[in-house]
Amino acid sequence: MINRAIILILDACGIGELPDADIYGDVGAATIPNVAHARGGLSMPNCEKLGLGNIIAIDGVPPASVPAACFGRMAEQSPGKDSTSGHWEIGGVILPQAFPVYPDGFPAELVERFEEAAGVHTIGNYPASGTEIIKELGARHVRTGEVILYTSADSVFQLAAHEDVIPLDRLYEICHIARKLLAGEHAVGRVIARPFVGQPGYFTRTVNRRDFSLEPPSPTILDRLQLAGIPTVSIGKIYDLFAGRGISRKVAAKTNAEVMANLSAELEITTEGLLFANCVDFDMLWGHRNDVESFGQGLEAFDRDLGSLLHKLRETDMLIMTADHGCDPTMTHSTDHTREYVPLIVYNPRIAQGVNLGTRATFADVAASLEELFALKTLTNQHEASPLGKSLFPGKSFLKEIVECFG
Repeated sequence: MINRAIILILDACGIGELPDADIYGDVGAATIPNVAHARGGLSMPNCEKLGLGNIIAIDGVPPASVPAACFGRMAEQSPGKDSTSGHWEIGGVILPQAFPVYPDGFPAELVERFEEAAGVHTIGNYPASGTEIIKELGARHVRTGEVILYTSADSVFQLAAHEDVIPLDRLYEICHIARKLLAGEHAVGRVIARPFVGQPGYFTRTVNRRDFSLEPPSPTILDRLQLAGIPTVSIGKIYDLFAGRGISRKVAAKTNAEVMANLSAELEITTEGLLFANCVDFDMLWGHRNDVESFGQGLEAFDRDLGSLLHKLRETDMLIMTADHGCDPTMTHSTDHTREYVPLIVYNPRIAQGVNLGTRATFADVAASLEELFALKTLTNQHEASPLGKSLFPGKSFLKEIVECFG
């Protein structure tokens, strides 16, 4: 009997453009395949064994003759290509409309209200690469103490500040104020603290980034599990993306290596329930910076860490590996997320091997599958809108497709 699930998000690791990619300017996007092609191939033997190359052609990662895992791909139904909407959909919430975006910057009246509430002055207020805007405005910020405000093609209100000018606690406080203010028509998906250090010409962002997301508009799989008394542990930025809701315990981790190390350690601590982890470096460090070489190296490093993790899994574990969107670093006209299919790999040391799960209509299939796995349909409480035995989630469980293939 499986009593522990691990969702492992390879942030921004899409595998090919969605049918509506043209609406987002993302025709040709295919993050992992394009990175592999640009580098002359990838060495990812553990992902190869599980069946990553059976989902789509990837240079250096050929299809496995008998994949050790079940494999497929998922399409996002929520509009947009934001980390928050992607994670929420994995958790079982499909948004009817995209979060607001600000290609011309935020309205002056909104910025004025924020400055008054937070007691700060801002500079910038336009879409920009985070590394570029601190090159452009960092020296002025250090001189004047004005907070750098910027956005991107995603629904984000980003605030950058030098850690010696505005201490982290104060920057986080300012972001909390912005989060409370940004509601209604201006309810952006995330307010993001973007601290940096260094001197003019040599500014670098630190690992002390923090995301302040909206709360999901309806219950997620995390909420359902917590209400059922089943442990839910977040590792990395998952806690922030769900605004802390439905999470029993959070484990801090700021890099891919830390996420994988802490996830491995957590397997010895939390013996049942859901572990939900996010490897953020693909997105934060490499995708948004069009750094193809580092992205490829990061994929190979992740694969090595994955090998160690696989050896620690028990017969009562189920590993679900996927992503939340793409961020193709080969798309040099942009540094933004890309609208893509994401991989789906489902592994247990004893369950069916090589089952093709096909193209899933929504990321919410993950939540529906976990709901079935943990028998949550048999539970009800006064806070749930659905009757006993009815799923709260719009996705379709893939659990039976795997169970039917058990020996």
